[in-house]
Amino acid sequence: MPKVEFIKLRKPEKAKHLCELAQEFFQRGERVLICVLDDNQGMTLDRFMWTWQKGSFLPHACDNGAVECLDEPVVIGTAERNSNGARVLIMGKPCSLPFIRQFEQVIDFAELYDEALADAARKRFSHYREAGFDPSMRQ
Repeated sequence: MPKVEFIKLRKPEKAKHLCELAQEFFQRGERVLICVLDDNQGMTLDRFMWTWQKGSFLPHACDNGAVECLDEPVVIGTAERNSNGARVLIMGKPCSLPFIRQFEQVIDFAELYDEALADAARKRFSHYREAGFDPSMRQ
C-alpha cells in the first residue's frame, strides 16, 4: 500500500512544487514519475525544469510514447504508464486508484487557492481513505 501525502498549495505554484519534489526524490536516488494533464502542461513543465532553479540540473524526459524512458530518473507523462519503473508518483493531475497502487510513495495536491480544486482534493482524500490508504498532509 503506497504512502499518500498531500501538499497544501495556497498559491497556483504547482510547477515549482513539482520540480522541488522531483529534485528531493531524485537526490535520494528515487525514480520519479510526474503525471500531468496534457502535452501542453508536459512541455511547459519540461521547459520549467531547465530554468526553475539557477545552477541545478534535474535529469528528466517526457514520455510521449515515441521515446524510451526506462533509464530516466524523472519522467513527465500524461498517460497512466510507469515508463521508468518509478516508485514515486507525483500527481500533477488526479490518477486512478489501480494506477496509484503500483507506487510506494504518492504525492497529491490540495489546491486551497481555488474552492473547486480544494473541494476536489477533499473528495480525493476521502476516496483514498475509503480505499484503504492512510493519506496525510505534508507541512
